[in-house]
Amino acid sequence: MKSNAILIPARYGSTRFPAKPLAKLGEQTMIERVFWRCARSDIDTFVLTDNEEIYNLIPEGHALLDDTPYNNGTERCAGAIRHPMFVDYNFFINVQGDMPDISYQAIYGVITTHTIGDYEVTTACTTMPEDEQNDPNVVKIVRSKNHALWFGRGITGYGERHLGVYGYTRRALDTYGKKNPCVAEIGEGLEQLRWLYADIPIGVTWVEFDGVEINVPDDIKKWEKNQKKMI
Repeated sequence: MKSNAILIPARYGSTRFPAKPLAKLGEQTMIERVFWRCARSDIDTFVLTDNEEIYNLIPEGHALLDDTPYNNGTERCAGAIRHPMFVDYNFFINVQGDMPDISYQAIYGVITTHTIGDYEVTTACTTMPEDEQNDPNVVKIVRSKNHALWFGRGITGYGERHLGVYGYTRRALDTYGKKNPCVAEIGEGLEQLRWLYADIPIGVTWVEFDGVEINVPDDIKKWEKNQKKMI
């Protein structure tokens, strides 16, 4: 049995940024950039989408088209692993499709935290710049060592920057798909809170990260500025 697969949920109709996966970042669309960065990790990589245009941008055999109206990316992953193309995998890394600067350290960090800490769900965080503490588009995490305590958008003055990458066992994903959204998840708009309400521990790995996540259209300008800084 193969061990790991990267899943990239890419919904067309984002509320804050419609058609976000098709936004151009340089010469590529955002979803192409995320896909190819993940694929270069040497882990089998797949895009999960509800849109045919997005689907057609991805190499054959590496995308799944599903127009089910899932509430979030984790639900889309939970639905996808029932498909025969994923039967040989037992651990899944969910890289959110708005992370064009996803790092290999983050990808392999969630795998290592799962392996060493025996967590069924893992995620990553990094240092929170002071100017992002009051930004509701930036998700904050509160943790105790390698154990997540809470996630929120409105947290101010403390916490670390949560990154949109998760690791799940097949069993954990199956459990998630059978749980209803909790009140905090709906209020914060954060899918990972469903795990905490279900008493499923979330392991956390800290990584260095200087990239930009694309949450709203203005973030593209931030990404372009950051790219110039990195040259």
